[in-house]
Amino acid sequence: MSELSFIERLLDGARVEWKALGEVCDVFTGGEAPENSIKGSIPTNDYKYPIYGNGAEIYGYTDTYRIDKDAVTISSIGANTGTIYYREAFFTPIIRLKVLMPKQEWLISKYIFHYLASQTIYSKKSSVPNMNAADVKRIQIPIPCPDDPEKSLKIQAEIVRILDAFTELSTELSTELSLRKKQYGYYRERLLSFEEGTTKDTKSTKGVEWKTLGEIIKKSYSGGTPTAGNSEYYDGGTIPWLRTQEVRFSDIEKTEVKITSSALKDTAVKWIPTNCVIIAISGATAGRSAINKIPLTTNQHCCCLEIDPKKALYRYVFHWVSLNYNNLKGLGQGARGDLNSGIIKNFQIPIPYADDPEKSLNEQARIVAILDKFDALTNSISEGLPREIELRKKQYEYYRDMLLSFPKPEEE
Repeated sequence: MSELSFIERLLDGARVEWKALGEVCDVFTGGEAPENSIKGSIPTNDYKYPIYGNGAEIYGYTDTYRIDKDAVTISSIGANTGTIYYREAFFTPIIRLKVLMPKQEWLISKYIFHYLASQTIYSKKSSVPNMNAADVKRIQIPIPCPDDPEKSLKIQAEIVRILDAFTELSTELSTELSLRKKQYGYYRERLLSFEEGTTKDTKSTKGVEWKTLGEIIKKSYSGGTPTAGNSEYYDGGTIPWLRTQEVRFSDIEKTEVKITSSALKDTAVKWIPTNCVIIAISGATAGRSAINKIPLTTNQHCCCLEIDPKKALYRYVFHWVSLNYNNLKGLGQGARGDLNSGIIKNFQIPIPYADDPEKSLNEQARIVAILDKFDALTNSISEGLPREIELRKKQYEYYRDMLLSFPKPEEE
């Protein structure tokens, strides 16, 4: 049975009427945070009702509530403008949130949420995006069978049931992914912790020797940025060119931008061999790391370390650098917190059994094998839970579009 025939059977010839949200919902704006409230994400016995602000996060908790049943909220100012959330009962909204409360008992809040979430209800064109109550009230929403409340409620409930089944599965997978990440973090911390009986000051104790990254590399590379807008450097380019925003604690199989051989010849960019540990050194991305699985070029804000395979495994180095992201980032200088090649090369790494290269590499390989399994499960887009979550998200969006694609008046 096709999805289309299912929808036709569900509607059973029922008329769909488009109505403005202002006709079917009470729309109001959240207020100031209650005086009796606490900030943070953990409720207490005295402060147990969530306070929602302009995003997904909970602003805090209060001892009272303004909304006593399920509702839909719309972020109404800033970068989140137009973002839709479904809120459970008993909460308090604060400023920057528009709250939708159905006027009729047969109109389901979750149905409104699923429909609005499928639409782009605001185009963020202004420098400070915002929506007022009048903007929200004008938004059109399809109401199936409005002249028969009982039938309308049944149709809405079935649509919500189907879509909730997909979102609940995604939530379960996301929870599982969160647990896996914690598990990965635990094992990474444990496997790469050499604190017992050894310190960076003692240099070598119990088979662990602290070396600088500069001591275990064959060579380091940087790059450059071909002049933006120069078609000779970009049009028809086939050479992968990496920018720091693509350095995300993962393997790099491709780049978003490619450059030409002219750019390689005329500018500071240069080929970087595969399996380098790449560390972003600039601003917000400083300290993030990745491994290039293809030869590529980079901009000047990447420091690429070609690891000496006789001294260390590049994936061992990657896991260590990733674990120490905050420590490395904390060494940044200037207002932007930039790193540089010198800072990175002087950063220390523990090398197990450094006086026995074969034993050292075997121990590194053992550690890498364990961490790679967790890394693949939690971070890979091609396998593991992230891929499953992405598939479920696409499945949800497919069925949402099928279930909520009612013809608009001008299309009839």
